[in-house]
Amino acid sequence: MQINKKTMAAISAAVGLYLDMDAQLAASTPQEIRRAPEIPRAVLNPWAMAGRQGMMEMRRFYQMRLVR
Repeated sequence: MQINKKTMAAISAAVGLYLDMDAQLAASTPQEIRRAPEIPRAVLNPWAMAGRQGMMEMRRFYQMRLVR
């Protein structure tokens, strides 16, 4: 496939302009905006943890046949 010199020049000019625009955008935006957004984290709920721990303990007792 033959690539015309004009087509090659247009492609290289477009890529160059894109890279220049990206560099200007990165230089002009503040550091806070460029950071990735923080992922919301689950709040530690001690009541839920105690309930889950209690359920796991009862299952272990049943498995060991300690509950009679």
